[in-house]
Amino acid sequence: MPTQELVQQYYGQELSSSADLKTSACCDADTVPGWLKPLLAKVHPEVSSRYYGCGLVCPELLEGCRVLDLGSGSGRDVYLLSQLVGPSGAVVGVDMTPEQLAVAREHQAFHAEAFGYANTTFVEGTIERLEELPLEPGSFDVVVSNCVLNLSVDKPAVLRGVQRLLKPGGEFYFSDVYADRRLPEQVQRDPVLYGECLGGALYWNDFLRLARGAGFNDPRLVSDRPLEITDPALASLLGEARFYSATYRLFAIPELEDACEDHGQAVIYRGSIPQHPHRFDLDGHHAIETGKVFPVCGNTFRMLQQTRFAPHFSFIGDFERHYGLFEGCGSTIPFGSASTGSANCATPPAASGSCC
Repeated sequence: MPTQELVQQYYGQELSSSADLKTSACCDADTVPGWLKPLLAKVHPEVSSRYYGCGLVCPELLEGCRVLDLGSGSGRDVYLLSQLVGPSGAVVGVDMTPEQLAVAREHQAFHAEAFGYANTTFVEGTIERLEELPLEPGSFDVVVSNCVLNLSVDKPAVLRGVQRLLKPGGEFYFSDVYADRRLPEQVQRDPVLYGECLGGALYWNDFLRLARGAGFNDPRLVSDRPLEITDPALASLLGEARFYSATYRLFAIPELEDACEDHGQAVIYRGSIPQHPHRFDLDGHHAIETGKVFPVCGNTFRMLQQTRFAPHFSFIGDFERHYGLFEGCGSTIPFGSASTGSANCATPPAASGSCC
């Protein structure tokens, strides 16, 4: 059976709820912030019960944004994001599984009444061929995806499609599953492992190469956690491979470089982003305290200055002078829970003050 049909069957027919999953890969284990829990409580129970995500795809400052959810399934993230973008924003969900879309569409009126407005649309299609869908290029502020990229049969096409749909300065914010090595063919072809988000998991370094090849230089790791494979039969098939659920943010900024370069720049966070009065975490290595002069590389400077975050920061410096590579950049496995340590910093950000 072709991989795409396998995925459709697994999520449309074999799984009736998240309780049917055999591993924790496609399951959200992130701690949900307290302020989000009331919003999740408004999502219809049937929609929530058919949720198969692996992270929390709710980036900051979404009010008024136009958001696209790739692989939206039964619509849980769409309806959560609907509340975050508000009546002046819009959320579009794309999915290829008719059974999942039927659940999402069935409850559109319920959520419109609960929220007091209707701002959601669901489109049937594959995320590898976004150009064939009724989606205007350069029309989305943010694209999200929750444990879906690993299921794709053409991951480079997905990334190219996202790049095409984002506005300048827009963001691809997504959670997915990654492996610490390239997986053997028998693992990739196993139908259960693929459906459980493991067989199609990318080796983390291959993902970084694909992202850069699609025009997303300097992908930023937001958070990660190790995945435990508790099923003995599946664990035996996987051998020594280790898996991680990780959330990345990729910015559509053409000027970003493929390394963190030092231009003597710094930023000051104003403490004005809702829910983040004391500190803003751009990613796992940039915890920017309110009011503190925070040295940054040129890429981080642009990620804050050329995006929706700009009004919440003061900016020091420009690109007139170059001082070489920003101190502390590395190239080992990026996940903090890995035994090899952290990739992006030679020392933890708490010790170094700032790092790229």
